[in-house]
Parts: sequence; C-alpha cells; structure tokens
Amino acid sequence: MKLVQILLFFLLSYNLSIAQIYEIGVFGGGSNFVGDVGATTFIAPNELTIGSVLKWNRSARHSLRASFIYSKYAADDTNSDDPRRKLRGYNFNSSLLEVSVGMEFTFFEFDLHKGTAQATPYIYTGISMANFPNFYYSGGRLVSEKTRSNAYGLPIALGFKATIARHIILGFEIAARYTFSDELDGSEPNTKSLKEPYGFGNINNNDWYVFSGFTLTYTFGRKPCFCNY
Repeated sequence: MKLVQILLFFLLSYNLSIAQIYEIGVFGGGSNFVGDVGATTFIAPNELTIGSVLKWNRSARHSLRASFIYSKYAADDTNSDDPRRKLRGYNFNSSLLEVSVGMEFTFFEFDLHKGTAQATPYIYTGISMANFPNFYYSGGRLVSEKTRSNAYGLPIALGFKATIARHIILGFEIAARYTFSDELDGSEPNTKSLKEPYGFGNINNNDWYVFSGFTLTYTFGRKPCFCNY
C-alpha cells in the first residue's frame, strides 16, 4: 500500500499541464528464481512475465518510473548443480504480482525532441513489493498455507533502449530483484509455528527473482523544459 501511495505522489504532486514528456507501455519476457530450491543460475528465464510501465522523464538523463508486473516463477531441484538438491527433489510453480517505483538513469542524453534517432544504455533502481502465496514442504510435498504475503525488495536493472519511430521506444533489460524475504520458495513457512519443523536452507540468504525481457513504450507530452532538480 505504501508503494501505491508513493506512486500517486509522483504522479499527482505536480500539475500535469507542466511541459514534460511521459511514456506508457508494456513489458514482456521471462523470469527465473534464485533461492533455496532449484538451480542457482542468475539469468535463466523459464516462466512468463508480463506487465505495464509508466515513465515521467524529468530530464534527458533521468526518469521517474513505475511498473506493475505479473509473473510466474518456478524452481526444480533436478535442474541444480548441487547433488544434495538433486537428491532432495523439491520443486514448485507459483506466481506473484509486483509493483515497483524508482529512478531510471541513462548513460547518455536521451532527448526525444531532437528529431533524430536516440539510443542509450540505462540503469534502474528503486523499491518493489511482490505479493505471493505462502506454502511449505511436508514429506516432500507442497502444502498451501492458504494465505499470501508481501516481499519488499530492491530492483536493480540494466538495459538498453532506442527509438524505433517518432513516439515509440523499444528497450531490453535484465532486472534482478533482491527481496527481504526467504519465503517465496517455501523454505521458510509464513506461519510461526511451522518455521522450526518445516524450515530449511540457508537462513542467511534471502530470495532473488530476475526478469529478462523487452519494453515497448509510447511517448507523449509537450516539449519539456527540464529543471535543475
């Protein structure tokens, strides 16, 4: 809920009639999970990810950005290089809904009003919140806790974007999410009484998930008068 309030603050704290430029579009690609179940390969998309992206370009070098993403995520111990995980044989297939807000910085100026082709690498970071179902393992089987939790995290994305038409921008990015939770893979049950008998894995490592895919955005708004803040 706090992330939604932050997003609304970004969008409403300034009058939209001020000369700026905005982007709205879609994200599509794949996801992979890194935690206490399955392989630990950092970039290995194996499940579908789709979402929407909003940007407010505050200058030719930085933008306020928000995204809403739905993603499946899965892991299987048989795909791990760790023989102990292979022997254990745990696996799961789940999904999450994420909202993220933050700042995108371009390596070079990306001025959409120059009238020429634009291209630049960029980085993005901020805060994220993922809502996911709780489950744990009992006797090698998944057991649903019939509840859901929120995992807050730090998104770290590296991408490249370019104009492909007057108002259209195509981008590609790899975006890792480090979460402050160890519950996404069922290695730490959400219910306190279940944590000791059914918890497993490295309690010092939290869960990661990674999005790899493309963004396609449409730009609109009057020619900006970029400010010094």
